[in-house]
Amino acid sequence: MLGRSPTWPKGSTGTFWPLRTDRLHLRLFTSDDIDAMYAYQGLSEVARYLYRPPRTRQECADVIAKISMAPPWAHDGDNLTLAVCLSGTQQVIGEIVLKLADVHARQVEIGWIIHPDHTGQGYATEAAGAAAAAAFGPLGAHRLFARLDTRNSASVRLCERLGMRREAHLVENDLDRTGWGSEYVYAALPHELA
Repeated sequence: MLGRSPTWPKGSTGTFWPLRTDRLHLRLFTSDDIDAMYAYQGLSEVARYLYRPPRTRQECADVIAKISMAPPWAHDGDNLTLAVCLSGTQQVIGEIVLKLADVHARQVEIGWIIHPDHTGQGYATEAAGAAAAAAFGPLGAHRLFARLDTRNSASVRLCERLGMRREAHLVENDLDRTGWGSEYVYAALPHELA
């Protein structure tokens, strides 16, 4: 599919999830996951790199109501948010987001959040690697990119472990309640990922 058509294949989101890795299971969120999402989305240390305040439990419930069904993956802005669960317990420890940034150019943005209690164990890299493979495989992405706060050294390292290259350093390009923030843009083409 890569290189043959500038449009997305119809119905591609339902062909590859849930995703499984050695230690993780990535699936759609359900209403049973509200408290698990709130456990990390409600933390200020998580929200600081997202340019928004921590979410309330009700905001998490509202978000899950929107993301619990797969998008058509046909329009700019469609996003697929998958719960990152530990395989043995199915405990939700975070999320991976694939966002269709540009249908015509097949550009996909990737993002991740892992509960701080589960960082440093390689879960984010494992989940992001599985999502990147799905983006380049069944979703037919031409380019995968991540935008991250320059202070988020853990995400910088994750991008580099995946084999993404730093394409840009955007200086004071975002303003939130605490002031100006700067971002890095990391990206990869299919043959560049580790």
